[in-house]
Amino acid sequence: MDSLSKAIRKSGADAYVIYASSRDTDMKYLTHFTTSDPFVFFKKPGEPGVIIVSQMETGRASREATATVMTRTQAGLPEIMKTEKDSYRATAKMIAGQVGKKILVPPNFPIALANAMSEYCTVVVDGGTIQSMRAKKSKIELILMNNVQKVTEKAMDRAISLIRSSSVKKGILYLDQKPLTSEKVKFSMHSLLLEHGCSAVDTIVSCGKDTAIPHMSGSGPLKSDEPIVIDLFPVDEKSGYYADMTRTVVKGEPSKDIREMYNALREAKKLGISRVKAGVSGADIHQAVVDFFNERGYETDTRGFIHNLGHGVGLQVHELPTIGPAGKALESRNVITIEPGLYYPGIGGVRLEDIGAVTARGFNNFTTFSEELIV
Repeated sequence: MDSLSKAIRKSGADAYVIYASSRDTDMKYLTHFTTSDPFVFFKKPGEPGVIIVSQMETGRASREATATVMTRTQAGLPEIMKTEKDSYRATAKMIAGQVGKKILVPPNFPIALANAMSEYCTVVVDGGTIQSMRAKKSKIELILMNNVQKVTEKAMDRAISLIRSSSVKKGILYLDQKPLTSEKVKFSMHSLLLEHGCSAVDTIVSCGKDTAIPHMSGSGPLKSDEPIVIDLFPVDEKSGYYADMTRTVVKGEPSKDIREMYNALREAKKLGISRVKAGVSGADIHQAVVDFFNERGYETDTRGFIHNLGHGVGLQVHELPTIGPAGKALESRNVITIEPGLYYPGIGGVRLEDIGAVTARGFNNFTTFSEELIV
């Protein structure tokens, strides 16, 4: 029996119900149907999932969706709306007519709809079954994510090539007689991604003291002799799957502190990757890197190494499993990042990040991009 059917039976529910658009990653995962309008998905134990869509979406849904397609008319909504004008109550009555007296719903189920559903059936909130299912990728998902990573590396190469090709004037990087800015580097990466069917938001190209703040996006002219952290996490617009990688480079001569931090960082990433395999907990892998940094004299609290060692990636850039203090045992076909970082205000920060799949024997690293600090 599939995991979702087991969860439904365990809860004593008649069906699992989601009401959302395909921007909801659980809905995307379960149906493979893409639309910006909310629709209904329900599944009864041991039966295929069903989606309820508008008549205008029926043809496309029949082609795209992995679930059985039902129209709102077939589900009785037009008749219900003759006497029930409130949209949530009408939708709730339509769903109840299909699923039974007790339903299991995800934690982000709309509260207004849940309240309306309570008039017709008992509503039970699930503890995260779909998120756990999504954490273990299929062979097709692994291929899709590996392909996105290849495009990500092309974009990273373009960014670093711009930095490498720049000249230095009074401590500022110049390209084509203009200051090379964070915005210019991001635009160049994003343009390449679009050419390959991918897109990215919140890309990080930070420089100098800003690199001491892990998620500082970065802005303005890039500087010589200072760390430049480039963190890129694009999504394939067709499949919805993400990749994620980070590199740190310096145009010129890094300070002694940055050079030493970077050398420690490379060893920490190597150590983290060496500990990855199915059955090992994310907490243990994270702690091994914490211990390593402590032995090297680097802090692991409010300065130094201040975040989880890694995270799962899939239809979201951050999802299960966790490679941090709360991390549980890894499973084969989890896709995770290993991304140690060191951050010191007044000095700067460095971070490296690879992405790959957990296997019974170790870590199948999707990342092949170089780790050179000085470009």
